[in-house]
Amino acid sequence: MTEGGTTLEFTPTWVVAVVCTFIVVISLAVERLLHYLGKLMKRKNQKPLFEALQKIKEELMLLGFISLLLTVFQNRINSICIPKHLAEEWLPCNKEDESESTAAAAKHFVTSSFSFFAGGGGGSRRLLAEAAGNSCKEGKVPILSTTALHHLHIFIFVLACVHVAFSALTILFGSAKIRQWKHWEDAVSKQDLDPENAKGGRLIHVQDHDFIKNRFQGMGRNSYLFGLVHSFFKQFYGSVSKSDYITLRAGFIMTHCRGNPKFNFHKYMMRALEADFKKVVGISWYLWVFVVIFLLLNVAGWHAYFWIAFVPFGESLCCIDVWYLFVQLLLAVGTKLEHIITQLAHEVAEKHVAVTGDLVVQPSDDLFWFRKPKLVLFLIHIILFQNSFELAFVFFIWLQYKFDSCIMGKVGYIIPRLIIGAFVQFVCSYSTLPLYALVTQVTLFCN
Repeated sequence: MTEGGTTLEFTPTWVVAVVCTFIVVISLAVERLLHYLGKLMKRKNQKPLFEALQKIKEELMLLGFISLLLTVFQNRINSICIPKHLAEEWLPCNKEDESESTAAAAKHFVTSSFSFFAGGGGGSRRLLAEAAGNSCKEGKVPILSTTALHHLHIFIFVLACVHVAFSALTILFGSAKIRQWKHWEDAVSKQDLDPENAKGGRLIHVQDHDFIKNRFQGMGRNSYLFGLVHSFFKQFYGSVSKSDYITLRAGFIMTHCRGNPKFNFHKYMMRALEADFKKVVGISWYLWVFVVIFLLLNVAGWHAYFWIAFVPFGESLCCIDVWYLFVQLLLAVGTKLEHIITQLAHEVAEKHVAVTGDLVVQPSDDLFWFRKPKLVLFLIHIILFQNSFELAFVFFIWLQYKFDSCIMGKVGYIIPRLIIGAFVQFVCSYSTLPLYALVTQVTLFCN
């Protein structure tokens, strides 16, 4: 008998077979589902989406390998001892809450059916096993307890599930947004084929174009500040209008597809979104650095997400809560993308009085931060991962320790976190990412 339970030597073979069968069936079902989903994407020639799916599978494999390493080296980790005073520093919960929390957790594991991961009395057995099986000398404790390792396994599982779910929501919301532009593409294509509606060589005053009316003659014409305010609010309603789409489409075709005026720009936009999605779905090394920093600074009383920080943005110095840092970063990205379209309208209106045929904007990277359009996608990548990680952590604490856990903090902090998480996911997927896919088509590089 070890760790308060029966070894495989004295476990009925039918129990081992049933448990293994259950786990293998679930694993194979998920693997087959991803396999057939990949075949469907290949059949529909959706190469970027297929590559994104491969990235998701790689991330799941990495998370699974991390969990496997924790399992294999569990005893070795438990045998590492540190001084007791070090184990009492930098705790997520105050020490005076430990006895109450431990008793509540044991009662919760034994009697409650709320926790999906509790597994009946497994939690209480682990607590008893740790008390009896501690091999450290007096004054020292294991660097990581068996229960803590078990909970770390669960957190990795929840993080993987939330990451996959949020990745699916991102591409679903983004695709739904771009599909709304399909009737604009059909209308323009039909107009190009109709000789009576073709503009041909007609001279049209720039001020008569809808694009100029909406972007140049409205709010912000004579004030840079009011232009930013207008761009800020426009990302929430009608972020892309018909005139925006038609003008940027004409600019793209004249720059990259001059010999193919009947180019299907909408279909290309769907592929561009899929290519961008492939880049934001992965978990890069710098995102793992963020995870480690978050776990390190999640100390009781520090309120890492509520620090007041001075963050330079543009030419001003904004005093903001780190709690809202990523929300403000998302809004800043959306505002910048909207303002780029406005600046394109200003450039055309200031350079021309009248144009022949379609209004064409001049592609340029100068309108982006540091002349790097891909920097915006990098920021979107960070925002989406941070949001999914944050909500995964909340769901894990909620499922494992219940809603009133000391790690969760005050309810007044939790409710805004959930609301902001849903807001960030929706706005970033439905508005910001499709807007980025459209605006970057007037840059000097072409996907």
